[in-house]
Amino acid sequence: MEHVRKRMADSGKGQEASDARSAGSRRRTDLRLALPAALVWAASVAGLWLPPTELAALCCALAALGAFSLARAAKAGRAGKVGAAVGRASGPGSRSARGRSFRAALGVSLMLAAAAAAHSAAASSQRFDGPLAEAIAAGKSAVAVVEVAANPRVLGGPGGAAERWSVPVWTREVTTGGVLVRTRARLVVMGGQGWGAVVPGQTLRAAGKLRPADLGGQEAGYLAASTAPGKAADGSLLEGPAKDLRGRFVSASAFLAPDARGLLPGMVTGDTSALDEGLNNAMKAVGMTHLTAVSGANCSLVLGALLLLSRRFRLPRAPAAAAALGGLALFVVLVGPDASVLRAALMGAIGVAALAGGRPGRGLSFLCLAVLGLLLVDPALGTSFGFLLSVLATLGIILLGRRIVGWIPVAVPRWLAAAIAVPLSAQLLCGPVIVLLQPQFATYSLVANVVASPLVAPVTLLGTAAVPLVVVLPWAATALIAVAGTFSTGVAATARIAAQLPGSSLPWPEGAPGMLSMVLLSVLSLSVVWAAARPVRLLHHVRKSHTRTVAALELLELRLQRLGGIRSLDRGRRRGRLGYCKKTSGRNCRWPLRKSEHPAPRRPTQPPGGTSPRPGSSWWAVRKNTWASGQWTESGPRSGRPRRTWK
Repeated sequence: MEHVRKRMADSGKGQEASDARSAGSRRRTDLRLALPAALVWAASVAGLWLPPTELAALCCALAALGAFSLARAAKAGRAGKVGAAVGRASGPGSRSARGRSFRAALGVSLMLAAAAAAHSAAASSQRFDGPLAEAIAAGKSAVAVVEVAANPRVLGGPGGAAERWSVPVWTREVTTGGVLVRTRARLVVMGGQGWGAVVPGQTLRAAGKLRPADLGGQEAGYLAASTAPGKAADGSLLEGPAKDLRGRFVSASAFLAPDARGLLPGMVTGDTSALDEGLNNAMKAVGMTHLTAVSGANCSLVLGALLLLSRRFRLPRAPAAAAALGGLALFVVLVGPDASVLRAALMGAIGVAALAGGRPGRGLSFLCLAVLGLLLVDPALGTSFGFLLSVLATLGIILLGRRIVGWIPVAVPRWLAAAIAVPLSAQLLCGPVIVLLQPQFATYSLVANVVASPLVAPVTLLGTAAVPLVVVLPWAATALIAVAGTFSTGVAATARIAAQLPGSSLPWPEGAPGMLSMVLLSVLSLSVVWAAARPVRLLHHVRKSHTRTVAALELLELRLQRLGGIRSLDRGRRRGRLGYCKKTSGRNCRWPLRKSEHPAPRRPTQPPGGTSPRPGSSWWAVRKNTWASGQWTESGPRSGRPRRTWK
């Protein structure tokens, strides 16, 4: 048994050494903010499902548990100080120090979750109590001043009916039944013509009939608009100039080709009013819909360009960070405060602040801070699929992107490796959620995104630079729009070609089975990528697993022999091989059959030159009598197969 344990230890010694070397060179993933983000998200989702009474009880329970954890952490800290005073100090990596840190982190997480639940309780009271909730339950007509919260979503009409649009909004004033209610509640406006051109951040006037919302939704109700959106008198200070810039940019892009004319404003400012329906369907079929609207990638490109420009002019760290944040804020105002844009902007702002403070390289911490800030401000984002997809895509790039780039051989250029790793890592985590929304599998999604990824940066940067020049220098803006339009034409051509390939969109199971199967496919795809990029390491792991399996079987066999006296299958100890007999000839064959002591009777053979008699003839009777009298002899080349012949 000792030699078996030694073999198992030797097989893992090399891997432990390599792991130690890689641990020293690779920075550990900081997970300290992951627990607070998860608890706050769970509390935000619970706030949309529970009534106010149960939600208040949840807030009290979370606050009590958080206070208890913080009290335990403080008590353990005082005990540690007393131990240090008497000479029993514990280092930062000791078990007691880790316990204090975990209790403190848990306490802070529970307190933040209680704050998110309290905010959700305030929003929940608007859905269940108050004059607005009564008006929604009664289905009354209302006139509301609303602020657009996200981009409109098209709702196909049945039987070729006119298109209708779904627009999430925040209420400012609601007039119903002669009563003016000033409240901030979330509604969804269902409108026809005119509602497809609204943009996030715009303040409008809507009139229609209120309807109750579905259980567990993030909105207080629906407003079936009976008129086109009207202009409100109390818009924000920057809303008018931003809308004017977006309209001028769309007009300045009118000279481009049809696909570029509709796609360029969507990729730069988020205005998809001129986007062709065929191109929109093609991009949906190949998984490129994230390019038809402004998302976190646009914010990252703009922020990176501003930082590089500040570095080019040799600005100090603090002024460069201030300039980058100012430009990012103007970009958010231009495109509208969508959920993904806000998440990317907040995460970028935290990253710039970390760079200014000298603490770069904390991508997961920045993401958790952005999630915490947005959910504490707006708990309704907890049930938004757009927000979830945005967070999952960023999480995949942070956790898997760098690893996939490291797996790709050094001979491949790094920009190409990054172009492959970024969409692949985002797709692996977003795939299970996308299947819930759209039960189909985009076969060429990865290839199409890899081909289009080098074209996205020029479109975003050149188009964004052309937006202010439309007013100041129209001729320069036209030149930039022409170049950006050329790149956007390439993006549109990639989507159309990929959508026309056979099997571009395959059906997929719906619901939980589809999600679980997509999770399995994502894990399998990641494993295949790792195996294809590291074949030598794959063979090493296979050999190591074989060695450990053989050693474990030998150890199990030895223990069974000690317990029950079971004999080994192979007494020769031939390194785990099963023993079996290969000698198939000879008199004493051990396996697989034993020689019978009594040979089986066989039908008597016919004499040479004889004819086949009938069973009832006299010749047949003579043979039977001879057989009974024992006048037959045994002979034959094989002792195991005797043959009887006539004397």
